[in-house]
Amino acid sequence: MPKVFIYATAKVVWTFLFWGTDSNENRAHVHVGKNGTANLCKIWIEPEVEVVDKGDLTEKQVKEVLDIARQYHELLLGQWRKFKAGGKVKMIKVKG
Repeated sequence: MPKVFIYATAKVVWTFLFWGTDSNENRAHVHVGKNGTANLCKIWIEPEVEVVDKGDLTEKQVKEVLDIARQYHELLLGQWRKFKAGGKVKMIKVKG
């Protein structure tokens, strides 16, 4: 379960990751949560960024992670493509 993107704000650190079994899915997506999140949010990142399953996140949190995913869409999609190709995915950290 590689962590591919960490987005830290003053209030929360969002972790974006891929599951090991995600390589079997063709549509690019990412799982998102914060410390203490048991059921992660799942977001499609192609063809457009949209929520699949909000998991344990509130509507406000879902809006926040969707905004982040849209802002860093190309970065996340590049990470997905590396992951699908079996390449090494490097974790990227950003402070918001």
